[in-house]
Amino acid sequence: MSPLDRLHARALSAPESGIVAVMNYGRGLDGVIPLWAGEGDLPTPAFIRDAAAASLAEGETFYTWQRGIPELREALARYTETLYGRPNRFDRFFVTGSGMQAIQIAIAALAGEGDEVLFIGPAWPNFAAAVGVAGATAREVTLDWTEAGWTLDLDKLRAAIGPKTRVLFVNTPSNPTGWTASLETLRAIMGIVREAGLTLIADEIYSRFHYAGGRAPSFHDVMEEDEPIFFVNSFSKNWAMTGWRVGWIEAPPLFGGVIENLIQYSTSGVAAFMQRGAVAALEGGESFVAEQVERAHRARDIFAGRLIETNRVSLVPPAGAFYAFFAIDGVEDTTAAAFRLLDETRVGLAPGTAFGQAAPRFMRACFHRRLDQVEDAADRLADWIGKL
Repeated sequence: MSPLDRLHARALSAPESGIVAVMNYGRGLDGVIPLWAGEGDLPTPAFIRDAAAASLAEGETFYTWQRGIPELREALARYTETLYGRPNRFDRFFVTGSGMQAIQIAIAALAGEGDEVLFIGPAWPNFAAAVGVAGATAREVTLDWTEAGWTLDLDKLRAAIGPKTRVLFVNTPSNPTGWTASLETLRAIMGIVREAGLTLIADEIYSRFHYAGGRAPSFHDVMEEDEPIFFVNSFSKNWAMTGWRVGWIEAPPLFGGVIENLIQYSTSGVAAFMQRGAVAALEGGESFVAEQVERAHRARDIFAGRLIETNRVSLVPPAGAFYAFFAIDGVEDTTAAAFRLLDETRVGLAPGTAFGQAAPRFMRACFHRRLDQVEDAADRLADWIGKL
């Protein structure tokens, strides 16, 4: 017996990340502009770090509330009340060890062996992998690429629902495509979910990065009170806290006991000092968020504009999130292209193959960086494309 035979088949089948493979290769090269990962280049603001440091200095290092400290849950309720313009309650919020853990807990609460979970793709690969690890089956409903950008065929979504379907996962604004559902589309999706008796997992982590102004349309705008929706979110993007690993679930209080138990049996809660930093982010971070969104907007226009000028790229500037997802004429194997680009241009991109089989010809670039770096990376890519 091989030692690996001792591992469960679900663990063995967890796919390797096509993004991490490129990152690991590129980290050994000099002069790389890293557009491969989904994070900006700014460190966490000092006022957030200071709040966490003060908590540590005061010795706040003991076990804490598994659902999250009351101050953070109350701050989350106030934040969402302001953002979505509707009353909210602290008992709808549960603090998790990252947005990824929020997704894992939502899946564990809703699906298992024999169940199907639909998701709209191309999508961040971690979601489908987490569904598989939980023993359920992830089924992709693909967006359609058109000259106007990515669109969702609602009839295709409706037709994908089968007798084993229990959950629909929707990420809007989307990673990697930037697809952003309109209010009308969200209302239609909600109608399909209700009609089929599904539970919705709504990933709106990029809702603040919306380039038409204000936040993106949200399922908060079309939901009924205490409707069975699991909102999963994170402090990573808005407040430059990717390394902190703090996220949250918003769900009806009826599910609170189960969510708390699942937190207990995984991490037993998030460190209190990290939660103090999260409170500071919510209470004093609006100007920082606004600055980040404005900078990302400018970076989007620089990056997309330069690549579109080549006339050899399929790309529509994304409506939301901070990724350009584009195809280069003549490039079919994007995994090989990602390594080649590192060798020849020192620009790090994520291959479309890392995001499932819906868009293997596309590549993802995170443009949420200093504008001079974004311009440099776009020029290097455009020059490379021009030589193909």
